[in-house]
Amino acid sequence: MNGTLPYDWLRITWKDILDILIVTFIVYQVLRLARGTRSAQMIVGMILIAGIAFIAYFFQFEALTWLFSNLATVGFIVLVVVFQPELRSALASFGQNRLFRMFVRLEQKKTLEEVTRAALRLSELRYGGLIVIERRTGLRNFAETGKEMNAALSSELLVTLFTPYTPLHDGAVLIAGEYVIAAATSLPLTSNPRYSKLYGMRHKAAIGVTELSDAVVVVVSEESSQISIAYDGQLESNIVKGELRDRLGYYLKQ
Repeated sequence: MNGTLPYDWLRITWKDILDILIVTFIVYQVLRLARGTRSAQMIVGMILIAGIAFIAYFFQFEALTWLFSNLATVGFIVLVVVFQPELRSALASFGQNRLFRMFVRLEQKKTLEEVTRAALRLSELRYGGLIVIERRTGLRNFAETGKEMNAALSSELLVTLFTPYTPLHDGAVLIAGEYVIAAATSLPLTSNPRYSKLYGMRHKAAIGVTELSDAVVVVVSEESSQISIAYDGQLESNIVKGELRDRLGYYLKQ
């Protein structure tokens, strides 16, 4: 006997505890981001595969160990491709952390007033509208899908852009600061099954862009003239018109 315990390898240090806590936090965040999306089932499948791999290594099953060792060489690339939307959402969420917000100053008053007036007017006219307000996450990749502009923001301009049968009335208008940077842009549709049958393309696009950025989106329905606001993958629908300014201001301060 050399004086060592047969289970000496089971000793846990503070580094092991910290390591476990960090991994647990990362797994929790991944599951939280995937909740309600199609990726949730894929993650469950990956957890089962990881469990099988652990058993194979622990009991030294040579064939399974060889298989998982070879899969690991391409597994990272596959994960990046399959979970691209979730990874972008996670990186965007990291950039939106409150620790970083103190370094960003937003000029919102004019934007709040002009967008509120435009949305109310669009609702009165029963014109459809999709207005995306950029915050900390840039929207340049979406601007490139439509007609790029650099026009001073005004409610009159927004109403004109969404007037039916005009060249730029389809798609979304993007606002950055006090400028309209693009019109007739295409946005990604949400894959959240919660909204799959409840709303049309305009509302799904509003939710979709807020899943990938910290933008605030105002949606006006041409069918019902109702006004909704999308933020952080959620949709507040049928907002009372007299409360629109306050609700929009609330989201812009998040």
